[in-house]
Amino acid sequence: MTQDHARTVAALLERYGTTYAEEAGITLKDTPSPLFRLLVLSNLLSAQISAAIAVATARALSSAGMRTADAIAGATWQQRVDVLGEGGYRRYDERTSTMLGDCADLVRDRWKGDLRRLRDEGADVDGVRALLEEMPGIGPTGSAIFCREVQGVWPALAPFVDDRVAEGARAVGLPTGPDELAALVDPADLPRLASACVRVTLTDGAAEEVLQGA
Repeated sequence: MTQDHARTVAALLERYGTTYAEEAGITLKDTPSPLFRLLVLSNLLSAQISAAIAVATARALSSAGMRTADAIAGATWQQRVDVLGEGGYRRYDERTSTMLGDCADLVRDRWKGDLRRLRDEGADVDGVRALLEEMPGIGPTGSAIFCREVQGVWPALAPFVDDRVAEGARAVGLPTGPDELAALVDPADLPRLASACVRVTLTDGAAEEVLQGA
């Protein structure tokens, strides 16, 4: 790693290195509840709605006790609608309530509520993404969000660098290849770097700010 790259990575992580899971209050571990909460967050972030509202809604669902597939499936449709509205997710609350319920049912029925079973069935990143995209509300965008964040606890998926991450890396002069980008940080920090690169693409002036601070 060059000194320029080291300074850029340090500035990037300092300013934008919070993962969306962290922002939503999810301490990501390789256990069923945080993995399912990440799936819900990825679903919410997939809609044409601000990330801040999606994160706030994920927090509201967790605060309401909807932290597992069983809990989401066990709640009524109206209970889910009410919590989605509390989080500010009003534009899509009714449709999303249905999707979250259907998604929870699928996770319970096919993988016994444990997304580690999905990981084992998928075997590699392409297989995992394909299985994720079978879920209501999870398309290529949602599966990419999930894989960016989960790669720290599912190292078999790392390094996961999709087009949005590469776009952000390019904007601040970092390499865009998965192996080259991953080599710039410790494996545990790769989700933070991926998230920071994504945030650069979504924030006006972020790339210039990072480069000036490097």
